[in-house]
Amino acid sequence: MNKKLRSNFERGTSFWAVRRAQWRALGLTDADMEKPKIAVINTSSELAICFSHLDGIAKVVKDAIRAAGGLPFEIRTTAPSDFIHSPGHRGNYILAMRDLITNDIEVQVEGARLDGMICLTSCDKTVPGQLMAAARTNIPTLMVPCGYQPSGVFNNHHVDIEEVFLGAGHYVAGKIGFDELLGMSENAIRGPGVCSGMGTANSMHIVCEALGMALPGSAPVLANSERMFDFVRAAGARIVAMVNEDLRPRQIMTRGAFANAARAVLAVSGSINCIKHLQATAVEAETDIDFYKLFEECTRSTPVLSAVRPIGDTSIEAFEAAGGARSVMKQLEPLLDLDALTVTGQSVGANLRDAIVGDPEIIRPLDRPLSDKSGIVLVRGNLASGGGIVKVGLRRDKKLQFDGHAKCFEAPDDAIAALREGKLTAGDAVILRGLGVRGGPAMGMASRVVFALDGAGLGPDVAVITDGQLSGLVNKGLVVGEVNPEAATGGTLALVRDGDRITVDAEAGSIELHVPESELTARRAHLVLKDQHSEEGWLAIYERSVQPLQQGAALVQHRKA
Repeated sequence: MNKKLRSNFERGTSFWAVRRAQWRALGLTDADMEKPKIAVINTSSELAICFSHLDGIAKVVKDAIRAAGGLPFEIRTTAPSDFIHSPGHRGNYILAMRDLITNDIEVQVEGARLDGMICLTSCDKTVPGQLMAAARTNIPTLMVPCGYQPSGVFNNHHVDIEEVFLGAGHYVAGKIGFDELLGMSENAIRGPGVCSGMGTANSMHIVCEALGMALPGSAPVLANSERMFDFVRAAGARIVAMVNEDLRPRQIMTRGAFANAARAVLAVSGSINCIKHLQATAVEAETDIDFYKLFEECTRSTPVLSAVRPIGDTSIEAFEAAGGARSVMKQLEPLLDLDALTVTGQSVGANLRDAIVGDPEIIRPLDRPLSDKSGIVLVRGNLASGGGIVKVGLRRDKKLQFDGHAKCFEAPDDAIAALREGKLTAGDAVILRGLGVRGGPAMGMASRVVFALDGAGLGPDVAVITDGQLSGLVNKGLVVGEVNPEAATGGTLALVRDGDRITVDAEAGSIELHVPESELTARRAHLVLKDQHSEEGWLAIYERSVQPLQQGAALVQHRKA
């Protein structure tokens, strides 16, 4: 071995002696203790099916690390699942748990001075939490996508978890009965892994590959398939080589790599949540990349090449068979930074040299896209000077303009109650505020309201405007999410009153509140902001430390020396 490992302490020192005593008691030999020490980051949990298979994967990857001459140590972190952890504290734990993962990894990996890490990527927030930790610690790191769940059939129709989520909104609105919702929920999931649509989890798995942080061809993949385990074993061998080569995340996470990730998300019309997660990763890498601006630049020239459910009718299985992220990147090749370095030690261009697109109907070429316009739009105006995000998908039969009047709510439950009472009608701009990174804190989920409106048949005729976050899976109607600045910090959203006229034009990228500036100034003088010390426990720490969305809602703002 050519490289001196940071984990190998000087013999005879207290660090060496006490660690040796601990590890000898674990059955390790002195020869083991000289090997590259690899953290295997595992978010295993019995709370959610997303994580239920990770212990088995960890065992296989540890065996592969040992076979390659490394010494693996399995490390557990928290495991957030939107569908399981949303009930507590109005759903505000969800985004906050992303940063808890980052800090948990730092404490364990840096405290023990381990040499590298493999991250078993699964549900939504675990992936960015791990990427952020890789960027922060800057030790050789490899992301391993651990697969999507098989979905089911109900009443002779495909059903998956996103349809259950949507169906719950339809049930609230009275569009479907309880028995139908019950049957959907009993048949939607047929095995472990993340949601099977192109939601945040699969989008972030694709991001890992496009960013250069996962092995080429590894995303997406069916959970617990032999193909997945082939990549798991390859990753176990590769991470040991990366430590010996001293190949680090900040060598990979360049501006070109982030642009490649942005284009990959746009090409599949992926989750809008990827934007803030990649901005947070850029912050942790101590770069000066404005990912929101970079993403916006990429929207102007990146068409939609594939439409996996729920954006289109393509199944995730068909997308994987067509080549997944690697084939998307092959089709995007003329637009990519081909010199960007990856975990293979080779450039993106080298990795794509022999790539073949399995089905050019599933993953289209640039000259024959499904849509020549971006499926994700950033809108700006006096109601969102820092921007808001609209998922427009393929734009087919999608209402892109809105002109109506505000009805304001401080909580999703209040909006749903108003809907049940018949107080929401066509032409309403439903304002959901106080759900941003400070106001939540940690971004409350607004999708329940969106789905209930859709179930009530109002989806095409209203707009929803919120500083909260939206499901990475399904969005219906014209919805502007993550409005910035948020209401809790005095953003214009806090000044909107019932009856105010609002216009949104997703085609032109604009959002405007039609109230004279003098009136807004008068309203601002009487605005009372939320007490920023209103929480307890972890959310209190988050509330005091979180940065705005422009910094990805990361907890720290790094300063370069």
